[in-house]
Formats: sequence, structure tokens, C-alpha cells
Amino acid sequence: MKNKDIIKLAERHGLILSDKMNFNEMGIDFKVGFATDIQGNPWLLRIPRRPNLGEQIAQEKRILRLVGNHLHVQVPDWQIATEELVVYPLLDGKPALTYDAETYEVYWNMDKDSPHYIPSLAKVLVQIHAIPKEEVVRNELKVATPESLRTEVSERLQLVKSELGMKNELESRYKKWLDNDTLWPNFTKFIHGDLYAGHVLTQADGQVCGVIDWSTAQIGDIAQDFSGHVTVFGEESLKALISEYEKQGGEIWDNLFDQAVERAAAAPLAYGFFALETQDEGHIKAAKGQLGTL
Repeated sequence: MKNKDIIKLAERHGLILSDKMNFNEMGIDFKVGFATDIQGNPWLLRIPRRPNLGEQIAQEKRILRLVGNHLHVQVPDWQIATEELVVYPLLDGKPALTYDAETYEVYWNMDKDSPHYIPSLAKVLVQIHAIPKEEVVRNELKVATPESLRTEVSERLQLVKSELGMKNELESRYKKWLDNDTLWPNFTKFIHGDLYAGHVLTQADGQVCGVIDWSTAQIGDIAQDFSGHVTVFGEESLKALISEYEKQGGEIWDNLFDQAVERAAAAPLAYGFFALETQDEGHIKAAKGQLGTL
């Protein structure tokens, strides 16, 4: 879609944009653009990459309304939300990191070792995980139980292996993880579900000031919200985050660290499941690469 087409699309929804815009190709579900209107106000545009995202958009709108009432940091305020276009005022701060969609080169928008990042991220995590279950249910969002967590992973493992294949080392690790009772929590809480430094907005000093991309939020395993951290910052930083989270009132169990590490290692499985959901040939090929079956 060319810039002039996007300007016409926005105009149909009541937003008059200037021709100044640029795009970030990182998003899996949406093409993300940054634009200004004719008054000079900055906006973020999300343009669906496929036609069947209407239900997901409606759900994320409910999620944002819910989390906006519970967090002290910014979340997107969707002012246009249709199957064609999602638009919200650009938030303060920048993602802690961004990367080039083609080369995957990482660019940090803060000091990676900022002393402010972990304490402020822990505070946000405590607030996310404290969102009441009854409000989640009222908003018709997914609710996993401690018992269903392993069933879901097991079913996805079987499906992805049968459809895409999987190298033996990965399958063995996933089965060992599933069989280890000590790793799995005996509680579930509301989670972001895809939390990593690219979805965390910070000020230049590393203070967390916002969280974006909430489409996978649900009640689930809180280790999932720690797994993206270990992938980017490493195991020692994950230990520091869990310690700070507990200090600020977050509920943990003895093996949260190990569970988060295993969740991170299961990223190829999660991506394989996503690829099968979308039936996109590009994603299927990339997933096979991660699963070791190309």
C-alpha cells in the first residue's frame, strides 16, 4: 500500500494526514507506520497484513480498555479501530530496542545496563499480573488454568511436529519440560503474553513508561512475561528482575527462573503454531528454519 492510499484510507476514517510518514516492518500481524496530521500531531498507524484480523482487533481493543485502568504507564489509546486500520496518538518514549526487519540488526534506544529499567519493569509486571480475573472474564478474554497450561503446550507440540517437523533435540527438550512437575506454577494470572524489550517503551534513561502490542494478553503462566527478558538480557538479568518483582509484591514460585528459561526456549514452537494459524508461506518457511527442518 502506497502512502497516497494510506492517506485516503485514514481520510475515510476522519483523520487528515500529511504526506510525512515512515514505516517499520517489524510487526508480524500489522504494518506499522508513523505519521503526522495536518496540524502536526503525531500518530501511530497499524495496517493489518491479512484480511482476517477483525476479531483480534476487537479483542485487543477490549484488552487496552482493561489494562488502561490498572497501569501507571501508557498503553495505546485506539481512536480508530477497524478491520482496515488502527490508529492511536503516538506515545511518549521509544521501544527499549528496535531492529532492522531485513538484517535483524538491533538498535538500543536506551542504555542496556540502565539501573532504572529492571525496577520500573518489575513494577509494571506486578500491576499487570494483579489485574482481577473477574474483569478479564467480563471482557471475554482467554483464561488458562494451571492444569490447562501443559495440555496446551503438549497439543501444540504434537500439531507443529506433525505439520512442520521438529529436530530431535528440540522435541526432547520440550517433552522433558512438560514432564517436570516442579517447573509448572500452581496458579495463573493475567499476562501480557508477548513482553520483550521491543514492546516496552522507555525514556532515554531506561525508565519504563509504556507497554504496547497487547494482542496475546490473557490469564496464563506469568513465566511467559519473563521469558522475553532472558532472551534479550541474559540469565543474570532475569534473576535480578525476578528478585525485584518479588520485592515489589509479585507472587513467585521456586522455579520461576527455570520455567521462564524453558518458555524462552519454546519460542520456535510458539512461532510454528502461529505460522500454522496464519497459513502464511513466509512464516511457515521461517518456522521450519527455527524448528530445524528446512
